[in-house]
Amino acid sequence: MTAPLRFHYDIDGENFTSAGEASVKVKKSLRQLGFPQEVIRRVAIAMYEGEINMVIHAEGGWAEVTVYPDRIEIVLCDRGPGIKDVELAMQAGYSTAPEQIRSLGFGAGMGLPNMKANSDTMVIDTKIGVGTTITMTVNVG
Repeated sequence: MTAPLRFHYDIDGENFTSAGEASVKVKKSLRQLGFPQEVIRRVAIAMYEGEINMVIHAEGGWAEVTVYPDRIEIVLCDRGPGIKDVELAMQAGYSTAPEQIRSLGFGAGMGLPNMKANSDTMVIDTKIGVGTTITMTVNVG
């Protein structure tokens, strides 16, 4: 692979049925490209958690994955309400998900912590009333 490969996915907001489709497609593509299983697992978890967060909190958005020989870069962008307190949101178990979402088994407050745990770098750019962009990198090898 000489030039980076880019994959773009639109994330449908408030549709839990399709949430996770992008991470499944990326997982399949990375498997076909021959990436190590541990790298594929980390990318899939980080993306899935981001997709679920976009569905729960932001009515969707988009994901772009760029594949390099030495790393996978994931950009998740939404036009949701923004994250009021990033430090608090990064604490395991903290959630602003409504009770109706929690009753479905989502919104346990592990999304951002799991994204961070499964990426080598994670940057959150959020603006209240504008949206959030999260950029993650998973290194290969």
